[in-house]
Amino acid sequence: MMPFGLKIAIINRAFRKKLDEKAGDMGLTAVQLRVLGSISRLEASGETEIHQNDLERIEHVTHPAMTKLLQRLESKGFIRCVVSARDRRYKKITCTEQSAGIYKMILAQDEEVFDELCRGLTEKDRGDLMRLADMLLKNIDSE
Repeated sequence: MMPFGLKIAIINRAFRKKLDEKAGDMGLTAVQLRVLGSISRLEASGETEIHQNDLERIEHVTHPAMTKLLQRLESKGFIRCVVSARDRRYKKITCTEQSAGIYKMILAQDEEVFDELCRGLTEKDRGDLMRLADMLLKNIDSE
């Protein structure tokens, strides 16, 4: 029997591969697209200032990794980083016109890939899978 960790790793690679293909059409990696989606989603929810540390917490990545990622997104014209009006120690991160609202497209792509991977599952199975994944994530966050 295949270990659980290996199963998760294989599923993750398959999911990322499909999202990388879609992100590649925009000149991005799946990780860059996911972070861009987080920025876009936070802006759409009314968040007035998004800082790097917010994204690090959401994405579970280190400060240096997020710094490089944001630099790449800014150089490609997807985001702007300006000094925060509230606290000059931080940079406020915003989507450019090119990427505003991109979270909607990302959600649609995510759903499309999820549908492909869940072929043959019932709606109940899909709901159970999402509920269990949410529980696993909650357990990770509580560590």
